[in-house]
Amino acid sequence: MPGQALIVHTVPATVHGHALLQPPAEMPGRFLLVGFHGYGESADQHLAALNRIPSVSEGWVCAVQALHPFYDRRMESVVASWMTRLDRGRAIEDNREYVHSVIARVRRDQGIDRPLILAGFSQGAAMAFRAAMDERIPCVGVIALAGDLPPDVREGDLSRMPPVLLGRGKSDRLIPARQFEGDLEALRAAGVDVRPCVFRGRHEWTAAFCRESALFIGEILSAE
Repeated sequence: MPGQALIVHTVPATVHGHALLQPPAEMPGRFLLVGFHGYGESADQHLAALNRIPSVSEGWVCAVQALHPFYDRRMESVVASWMTRLDRGRAIEDNREYVHSVIARVRRDQGIDRPLILAGFSQGAAMAFRAAMDERIPCVGVIALAGDLPPDVREGDLSRMPPVLLGRGKSDRLIPARQFEGDLEALRAAGVDVRPCVFRGRHEWTAAFCRESALFIGEILSAE
């Protein structure tokens, strides 16, 4: 009847995601780089972006597909999203479990024991930060481009965060400079080794940021 309160049922369901894994040019590889794409992108697109990082072929590269697919505006391809504001808290937990399962499966099935580095672009940057805070997923560095430090991560113990390369294009209208500086301040206040990279560009991967990512990877591996 109109006006009566609705009863909402939350029902667990099993869904299947996938991840693309690219072996290194030479075994056993120096590292495992696991990346998370942005809103409206796919694992294929993200893998292509990660491959623009110089010397990335020295490691295993894994691009994880988000669990919520949809067609792009032209309906020419299937893309995905990590979450919406609807049931956001549950989506965060679902994604945490999914990411943990992907990394555990990749390591187990391929016998990979190399240092783990996490990377995320746009909406995927938040996923990289969340994964880095998961005690079950020890990692040595985070590459976060054109995204933000989500509230659920800010509220945690940020001092556990490994070194971070935080990137933003000067002309990026989706990530204002004030937000970028706020994330830098929060990470620095927690004692995190965070390295800002502000480059000429928009909401995008650029050659300049890819070069900085290669330097960052090399430095953190040398410190291991």
